[in-house]
Amino acid sequence: MLLVIDVGNTNITLGVFNGENLSATFRMTTKIQRTSDEYGIALNELIWHQGFEKSDIDACIVASVVPDIMHSLGSAMIKYFGIKPIVVSAGIKTGLKIKTENPKQVGADRIVDAVAAYTLHGGPVIVIDYGTATTYDVVGADGTFEAAVIAPGIRTSAQAMWNQAAMLPAVEIKKPESILAKETISCMQAGIVFGQIGQTEYIVKKIKEESGYVDAKVVASGGLGKIIANETDIIDVYDPQLTLKGLRMIYDKNKR
Repeated sequence: MLLVIDVGNTNITLGVFNGENLSATFRMTTKIQRTSDEYGIALNELIWHQGFEKSDIDACIVASVVPDIMHSLGSAMIKYFGIKPIVVSAGIKTGLKIKTENPKQVGADRIVDAVAAYTLHGGPVIVIDYGTATTYDVVGADGTFEAAVIAPGIRTSAQAMWNQAAMLPAVEIKKPESILAKETISCMQAGIVFGQIGQTEYIVKKIKEESGYVDAKVVASGGLGKIIANETDIIDVYDPQLTLKGLRMIYDKNKR
């Protein structure tokens, strides 16, 4: 079985694949500092609670945007699972051609999402990931990663608002009953959610106009992306497991 690991700024998302079937998913918090032993024990426990043994895992691939934890995480996989993970980085086979000014600056998570979206839906495709940052990546018809937009993430924007404004409380991020809100919490929710919908629709519209890809499929992922995808016709597909699927696809291209 293949263990796929997506290390994001907020969460570490993991999945276990049996062939092409995603058999289990689970999450860890990224910001807690852990030793290799702590990672090894935590991963072993999480896998066991999903009904698997660590001996079932015979391969691993990792995409990370948090370099500081990679030594401990990689060491944990070697020490506790006997596996040296494949790491998505420059030089790895992805099937994409990256034509930006500095390809090495494109985050591994975005490359993985682009691979999955292009493989599953073809191109041109616009890939949106609603994470700590909201990213909009453009992949052409021939599989070329051409351009991108990076904006503050939904929760990141919300936290900045209630951290910087003393009278505004932390609120649950959800769509209120109406944009015509009448008290503080729903007023904030309206601004957060409808503001993100408006941003998504405008950015996608401008990308299509300037790229000429007017018929590009729009594929979205990310935990809070479902809220946005449910409220706009600009998103064609919402796939919460897009990154995990992309990791499996890249592993298949690079397995030893």
